Amino acid sequence: MSQPDLFVVCKNCGSEVSPYVTECPYCGQRVRKRAPKIERGGEGEPRKRTRKTRSLPKLRRGEIPGIAADTRPYGTAVLILISLVATIAWSTGEVTLIDLGAIYGPIDGEWWRVIAAPFVHNNAGYQFIALSAVGVFGTALERRFGWYVPVALFLAAGAAGAALSAATKMWPTMGANGAALGLLTAWYVEYRLTRNDDDADLIGLIVFAAVLFGLSVAWPPATIAAAVGGTAVGAVGGFALAQRSR
Repeated sequence: MSQPDLFVVCKNCGSEVSPYVTECPYCGQRVRKRAPKIERGGEGEPRKRTRKTRSLPKLRRGEIPGIAADTRPYGTAVLILISLVATIAWSTGEVTLIDLGAIYGPIDGEWWRVIAAPFVHNNAGYQFIALSAVGVFGTALERRFGWYVPVALFLAAGAAGAALSAATKMWPTMGANGAALGLLTAWYVEYRLTRNDDDADLIGLIVFAAVLFGLSVAWPPATIAAAVGGTAVGAVGGFALAQRSR
């Protein structure tokens, strides 16, 4: 491809003028009919395609990085709803607590009970305290990690607590005490390992933990074995979540 001259000479006045003008600026004589086109890019260089990169939207007011403030805690809500439905079913008198999954003796191969027992309650106060903790810490985990995290932790911690209670013959066993402590412990362990803000107010967490452990002693179906099993699973889950957050 030919390159334009650095300058041209006006035939009328002999001055050197730019090749990109059509008339001599000194005498007004026309030096060419039209100016040459300006070539863009080097010779033989193919045009590079530019990809449009997706950019994240700006944080909304009050939104914290890593936590979707507008996320609805559907997973946590479903866990609470299942427990409430089980209570309504029991209140009709058509089914018993044993039918719903409460453990009153050896499991004898009925392992589905360790999953079902955390959803069954025989006392409104016990249910309110346990499900309040599930709602608070389940929602906190769900907004940070997604709906499946509190669901998986609830099931794992609740099942571990129920299985440990059955293994140690602490009967009857039912309710979300162990599952709630699992969610609470998972949130706290992940928080301590990744954020650990000394200015954060942890009084609410301490109160919930004290009440839930106290409930294990005061109300037999909550069982201390369920509290220990659920807390252990929550600690492991919180550690795993912390590794994911780093």
